[in-house]
Amino acid sequence: MEKPGILFMGTPEFAVPSLAALVDGGYRVIGVVTQPERPQGRGRLEISSPVKIFAEERGLSLYQPQRVRDESFLEVFRNLAPDLVVLVAFGQILPKAVIEGPPLGCVNVHPSLLPKYRGAAPINWAVMNGEKRTGVTIMYMNEGVDAGDIILQKETPIGEEEMYDDLHDRLSLMGAELLMRAVDGIIEGTAKRTPQNHAEATLAPRINREIGYIDWNDGVVKIVNQIRGLSSTPGAYSFLREKQLKIFAATGIVKETSGEKYPGAIGKLLESGLQVTAGDGHVYLQEIQLEGKRRMFIDEFLRGFKLSSDDTLE
Repeated sequence: MEKPGILFMGTPEFAVPSLAALVDGGYRVIGVVTQPERPQGRGRLEISSPVKIFAEERGLSLYQPQRVRDESFLEVFRNLAPDLVVLVAFGQILPKAVIEGPPLGCVNVHPSLLPKYRGAAPINWAVMNGEKRTGVTIMYMNEGVDAGDIILQKETPIGEEEMYDDLHDRLSLMGAELLMRAVDGIIEGTAKRTPQNHAEATLAPRINREIGYIDWNDGVVKIVNQIRGLSSTPGAYSFLREKQLKIFAATGIVKETSGEKYPGAIGKLLESGLQVTAGDGHVYLQEIQLEGKRRMFIDEFLRGFKLSSDDTLE
């Protein structure tokens, strides 16, 4: 008996371990759908997605529709007739025909403990909000936003100093492992469906530029978590001499600062980093990138950039 045909839909690096697990596990991947190239960065270069690169390396059939809702793609989808659709960070809203068409369903790998952190940026927001734990959910998709029935979940702690990049990579591998268990259960007919408690849902909206801006009147914990949750992409930032200063790593100490220095005031370079006054203590900058410069550790940066006594972060 022929194995069920799986159509994989995904775009960024987070999705690659799941696709690799399916291919290396001997599942029948009949096609890969990923986002078309779009201009990126200052040079507006069109760069292939990590999923496209992997699919081409493995000789998989590749599709890049501008819109999966267009009839041109839906015709391709009907001709492929997948038994199961697996979606991992694809980047487009699926039409009902794709969600409900496959006889074995349409499943999604989502990096949060649903119903918490539904939306586009669950890893960022979990770190920024100071969560102590997160995880991965495999769910059946419906037309809601990350609102479908849960198949499997796995929890993991978030380290006190863990950055977005590190947690992203851990969860992508966890998601691939959990996906294999879920797919096996779906094929064998043993997969469970647990409805989400929608009353407990929280949202993780897409990250925009404003979210990265640091307000030094905020507390130390909030600022440090903001930096952790946005490192290294897109990066939390402030301004130094009217140039953007991205901050990729920092630590902090909460203490009474009234009567000392105003928020954003730059202090000394200490073993913990470059001291900056926050609303309730000090943040110590450890790794930064000034506009027009490369990313570097703070001591290296200060060897080539001389601060004045009135410099401040704004």
